[in-house]
Amino acid sequence: MPSDAVNPIALLAASLRLTAVPSAVATSRMFVRHTLTRWRFEEHTDVATLVMSELVTNAVKASGTTDPHPKPWQIKAEHVIGIQLRAIEASLYVEVWDRINTAPVRQNPTLEDTSGRGLLLLDELVKRWNVYHPPVGGKVVWAELPLGVPLEPPPFDREHVPLMLPPGIRASRGPVEEQARTALFDQLLKTTVDAVISTRVNDAT
Repeated sequence: MPSDAVNPIALLAASLRLTAVPSAVATSRMFVRHTLTRWRFEEHTDVATLVMSELVTNAVKASGTTDPHPKPWQIKAEHVIGIQLRAIEASLYVEVWDRINTAPVRQNPTLEDTSGRGLLLLDELVKRWNVYHPPVGGKVVWAELPLGVPLEPPPFDREHVPLMLPPGIRASRGPVEEQARTALFDQLLKTTVDAVISTRVNDAT
């Protein structure tokens, strides 16, 4: 095989930009179930849905409005989050962008506290998680879940049914929506390049 031959890396990815309001949490769960069913990774749905819920809840608290029934004038153009699912090699990644640079901090809730356990739960559910600060600003909090076997793209022999989102939950086009789109693509590109380099190094040894 020529030394410059490229061995393709199997990759699946899907993303959405949502308005940063509490109902985005339920929508993100719909997105996970819809996407993993299409990819035929149903066995990972429960954990991935829970992880996505936690990350989106934190993103909405950090960068959106927490009013459960916000009025239209309470929702600003900057109230945007981005969510992404990505499968590569033997891992499934759950990724959430928000416009606030500050990384989430683990808390030590007491038995009486009703919140603050999200990152502790994340530690128990995922292989690893971290925060990436893309060049366009904000942060992507990502979590890695093992698939168990190397990824082989499923045959898409089913008719693709688009995900029907509730009215008003999809983020409107604008600078922050574009920032979210670019940040998630940057995360996808960076980690895919890392995977290609890792594969070439392993093939060479």
